[in-house]
Amino acid sequence: MPGDGIGKIVLDEAIRVLDAAGFEAEYVHADIGWEFWRKQGNPLPDRTLELLEEHGIGLFGAITSKPKDKADAELDPSLRDKGFVYYSPIVRLRQHFDLDICIRPCRSFEGNPLNFVRRTADGGCAEPMVDAVIFRQNTEGLYGGVEWTDPPQQVYDALMTHPKMAKFADAPKAELAVSTRIFTRHACERIVRAAFEYAKKFGYKSVTICEKPNVIRETSGMLRAVGREIQPSFPGIDLWETNIDAQMMWLTKNPEDYGVLVSGNMFGDIVSDGFAGLVGGLGFACSANLGAKVSIFEPTHGSAPKYAELNPSIVNPIAMILSACMMLDHIDERDRAEKIRVAVAAVVKEGKVRCYDMARLPGGPDALSKGAASTTEMTDAIIARL
Repeated sequence: MPGDGIGKIVLDEAIRVLDAAGFEAEYVHADIGWEFWRKQGNPLPDRTLELLEEHGIGLFGAITSKPKDKADAELDPSLRDKGFVYYSPIVRLRQHFDLDICIRPCRSFEGNPLNFVRRTADGGCAEPMVDAVIFRQNTEGLYGGVEWTDPPQQVYDALMTHPKMAKFADAPKAELAVSTRIFTRHACERIVRAAFEYAKKFGYKSVTICEKPNVIRETSGMLRAVGREIQPSFPGIDLWETNIDAQMMWLTKNPEDYGVLVSGNMFGDIVSDGFAGLVGGLGFACSANLGAKVSIFEPTHGSAPKYAELNPSIVNPIAMILSACMMLDHIDERDRAEKIRVAVAAVVKEGKVRCYDMARLPGGPDALSKGAASTTEMTDAIIARL
């Protein structure tokens, strides 16, 4: 599923690397993205859902999403005022296939000039190697979509039975916006157990529940309680608990101390981006969305339309390539995945080939003339290492 913008570029590069690593597969194209919204009123056609149901694995590039007014303005005139509403395809995929477990590894590559560096007590510098893996609950919480502006009367009446709603009693119902944060024990147990299984499989010594149970007592409290119930089944793996606000501060204090972290949807989104910023940012940010029957692998960067038309392309393909490695891990091709990661690490460490982000250059058509490698040149270097 190439999607939009640079998604179409980096996905092709990832497949080149998979081919070079000896991974033999038949790739089936599936439609998704802004073009299908504009022309058909649906950025995620039913035919794509059917293909995913048939095959079970999706390798996804990126999509373009815009606010409601801009989405409506770009819809084909023949489709306007016919009830079509834009909804993020990746959010819909997560909901439709119950892709409730999102895994976002954030690992440093030695020699990456974008790695986090901190000052030491003696005035020197230290570059801690970060190896954190965030498990983000993908379908519930604040992203569950249960929200209203001017809530229906029965919802309003139910809310007003809560003592804490008294302070909102003077606000007109039409001026209330309500978003819910719903956790279920089943989803909490599934993601916490998956996090501990991952830690056991890949040798991590700790699992951290990163939430805010001192304030958001019921939902954060449920996830924390589930963590405490499951941890005894995994001797040798410590259970840590952090508050999301303190965790963001500790990111720049001792990020190397953390292994696997588990959070609800919103906090997982925040903490994964925080860790990604320590290891190179969007050019290195890969992810997996796992369900019982369907799994989708994608970089966490967007479609970057301003770079999509540059020829040659300047964007960093590593996040997409690492997402493909996560796909290989998922289907028990771990040796091949590790071979690719070793090749990526070697290219980054050598430092001769760097895309514009790694070279700390502004993105634009003149980046190549200032010494940045093109997208293709980065892929070529990785393939040469393979």
